[in-house]
Amino acid sequence: MPFARATHPTRRGILAVGGAIGLGAALVACGDGKGKDGGSDKGTTAARSGPWSFRDDRGQAVKLDKVPANIVAFTGVGAALYDYGVQVKGVFGPTTTKDGKADVQAGDMDVSKVTVLGNTWGQFNIEKYASLAPDVLISTMFDSSGTLWYIPEESKKKISQLAPSVGISVYDRLLTQPLQRMWDLAASLGADMKAARATDAKKRFEAAAARLRAAAKAKPGIKVMAASASDPLFYVSGTNLSVDLEYFKSLGVNFVEPPESAKKQGGGWYESLSWENVDKYPADVIMMDDRTSAIQPADITKPTWKKLPAVKAGQVIARSPEPILSYDKCVPLLTSLAEALEKAKKVG
Repeated sequence: MPFARATHPTRRGILAVGGAIGLGAALVACGDGKGKDGGSDKGTTAARSGPWSFRDDRGQAVKLDKVPANIVAFTGVGAALYDYGVQVKGVFGPTTTKDGKADVQAGDMDVSKVTVLGNTWGQFNIEKYASLAPDVLISTMFDSSGTLWYIPEESKKKISQLAPSVGISVYDRLLTQPLQRMWDLAASLGADMKAARATDAKKRFEAAAARLRAAAKAKPGIKVMAASASDPLFYVSGTNLSVDLEYFKSLGVNFVEPPESAKKQGGGWYESLSWENVDKYPADVIMMDDRTSAIQPADITKPTWKKLPAVKAGQVIARSPEPILSYDKCVPLLTSLAEALEKAKKVG
């Protein structure tokens, strides 16, 4: 997520180049993240009938005469719902790479079977959106104002007139909260949450969390840095605001924490460093933003990067600042960090 809006200049920048930042936050003005939907375990969407309602993290309840069939969602939301058996009709956000392959944020979705309304920041084809006859639009939120992620500021009014929206907050909370909210949403949309693929994934997530907690406890001295790379700058994220880092920290992971004053220009999410100062914070393990908007470790040519102890020791792993909110997709995030801690040597 690379570019921020005029009203939130740092948020977009955080996502695009500073994936280490954890994006821009998003809990709606009055949402408490605990809203319940109506109807959890009632089979598949196709088998359900009757009214549908869901209260989102803005505290807003969407009520329809029937379960939404034409769902349009931010790519990552579509990917999470897909894991639970709910197919969206259209998506917006990073969906395909330049070579036409599925973007990392598309997860296991078959991108050839969805209508892409916009693949980059600021893109949203309203005509295509209208042609889908959308029942509901769903996105995440990365700030406290209730702004729907990847909905262009200049066209949000027109978009909102075509269908009601649902916002799931991924701002300043533990990962487990939006994971549960997405679970609730999928259930309301008719997903079979008692199916093995759903229940097994949740068990694997819990096991992975226990493993990470144990690894962190066994290696309390190992310092982890969450970062993102762009050509001009290196971004170091703090753990506050980001759902993944806040959760990992709650499990005992010892993170590099830039002071609040240093994160001011990054909207409280991250500190921007020149490549000459990339060694400002000693770190034993580095987690690097895996989004296509960020430069990947293998492509970083800066000499100062190559001199970092963690880089020389091969203790660099991927991080997903915008995790796909299904238990299945979050298991690897926990497992990867646990493995890194288990193998890590003190080098920073």
